[in-house]
Amino acid sequence: MSFRIQPTPPSRPNRCQLFGPGSRPAIFEKMAKSDADVINLDLEDSVAPTDKDSARENIIQAIGDIDWGNKTLSVRINSLDTPFWYRDVVDLLERAPERLDQIMIPKVGCGADLYAVDALVSAVEAAKGRKKRLGFEVIIESAAGIAHVEEIASATPRLQAMSLGAADFAASMGMQTTGIGGTQANYYMLHEGAKYWSDPWHWAQTAIVAACRTHGVLPVDGPFGDFSDDEGFRAQALRSATLGMVGKWAIHPKQVALANEVFTPSEEAVTEAREILAAMEEAKAKGEGATVYKGRLVDIASIKQAEVIVRQSEMISTPA
Repeated sequence: MSFRIQPTPPSRPNRCQLFGPGSRPAIFEKMAKSDADVINLDLEDSVAPTDKDSARENIIQAIGDIDWGNKTLSVRINSLDTPFWYRDVVDLLERAPERLDQIMIPKVGCGADLYAVDALVSAVEAAKGRKKRLGFEVIIESAAGIAHVEEIASATPRLQAMSLGAADFAASMGMQTTGIGGTQANYYMLHEGAKYWSDPWHWAQTAIVAACRTHGVLPVDGPFGDFSDDEGFRAQALRSATLGMVGKWAIHPKQVALANEVFTPSEEAVTEAREILAAMEEAKAKGEGATVYKGRLVDIASIKQAEVIVRQSEMISTPA
């Protein structure tokens, strides 16, 4: 282990992030009553340029008027290459109540992008005397973003979470696909005449997880575009969970239950993790650094793996 201690990420459920456009306030109440851990009210891609101002007003009103319960409440602002983002930040911080937990910053390409937003947010917070420090989450959506992913992950202590935005990322990389997440028809291997589809997002997700874990940020999988394909969503989510991501976006309400299912440790997994911890306690009492559990070797590294599962289960089951 390095002398530098790996920081602990924010301790909160983040299994599912449910998105809804700010231009559709009629759905806000339903979003608040959903089982999603995080609500993302959107000012960016799902809102037409002519509706940006009204969507912003809708969101500001809803932040104070709607009971969001214990959910993490986030607003996706417009990207820094637009004329909208600064007004999003200023109006949200000057006019919205402090129920807002964080803002999502899309298309981040380098650490300086977060420095710019952090400077503006800090100035408005100080001017308005806001007591609650706003958190950030970011989306990696470009070649520049993935190239600078560790720089971005360490750019500001406000950063809470990081997601992969597959569609814009694919466009930036020049990938020949119009799919949003999941396996792609032409991305396969041949073995004895049979096709085997691999995951074109795997390497980018792995880079995001490594950067996030290094700097104490929650790594989150982004959207899965085909909301009619439950099994495709579940497969993508399972791959992401296996890689170390803590949750996934839902762009349709039906995807909430699927994400929660995958990113909630099963009773069997929690039971096994607790049994491994108990077995290792017995081994330690005997002065042993390893033991055998169900025919396989477990050691100090196994303790860390088991503790992750138990902590996640306890965090999800404990009300905020």
